[in-house]
Amino acid sequence: MKKIILLFVVMVQSCFVLSAQDVVCETLCYATHDGQELYLDKYALDEVAEAPRPCVIFAFGGGFVQGVRNHEYYSIFFDHLAREGVVVVSIDYRLGLKGLNPNGGVAYMIDAFQNAVNVAVEDMYAATNYVIANAEKWGVDSSKIVISGSSAGAITAVQAEWMRCNGAERAKVLPEGFRYAGVVSCAGAIFSVDGKPRFKSEPAPMMLFHGTSDRNVPYGHAAMFGVGFFGSAYIVKQLERLDSPYWFYSVEYADHRIAGTPLIYSCDLIMQFINDFVIRGERLQVHTDVVDLDGEKQPTRFKAMDYIRTNYVRK
Repeated sequence: MKKIILLFVVMVQSCFVLSAQDVVCETLCYATHDGQELYLDKYALDEVAEAPRPCVIFAFGGGFVQGVRNHEYYSIFFDHLAREGVVVVSIDYRLGLKGLNPNGGVAYMIDAFQNAVNVAVEDMYAATNYVIANAEKWGVDSSKIVISGSSAGAITAVQAEWMRCNGAERAKVLPEGFRYAGVVSCAGAIFSVDGKPRFKSEPAPMMLFHGTSDRNVPYGHAAMFGVGFFGSAYIVKQLERLDSPYWFYSVEYADHRIAGTPLIYSCDLIMQFINDFVIRGERLQVHTDVVDLDGEKQPTRFKAMDYIRTNYVRK
């Protein structure tokens, strides 16, 4: 009994020391693209790690039009993961739809969307390479790099993994044989101009948060003539076809707020995903279906133009 009590005291003291440690933020320039300097903020405990740690690279939301890497809204997420021993890297990326003309015509809109997603993915890859180059210095395990994001940032993360799996030319900047260890997407999607997207090789384990009434990013898919966004519910079907691990957190009648709320209220679940799927390598397929019994029912079916109007047409 005395040994058990002593062990408990030691555990409590260890937890107190961990919680008392400071999370330090360091800002660094990781790339220059199109004449724009791109910065990242690295959040980590102010300590020398005993063993290499996982790293989560995060891309902010804002419709590829606006947003900043250090918005206070994300601070809870960054702090929580850092205190759990994860190195968090929040990145700038080029906003390819800034100055978009929503009346520019179909061909113009397709080119604009494709360019915006592509340059964001290029910046995600550049940040990944920067983390790999500094992994030893930062105490990061380069085999356990997770990419994540909110809304446009979630699209960037999912798209980056889809392009890597399909051997896209842009993905060849990554080291040969490199694989992401996980993807955490808050209201994300794949953008395709060639019909329904498929994974040509098994992707990293994915944690996908999405609301069924999201008017900003499709929960299922929204496409015209084979061009459009294919959201979390569609992606899950592809992962099931490949027997690939995932955790799908679906919220009935929730709107685009699911692009942000998991980063405040579901940090423990995201950390569980990292522990189970990334660190321990468990191959699971998990569905979490949330229904608010007192919630208001909202539309769940939208057309492609509904998403464009919601995101880019001034009211």
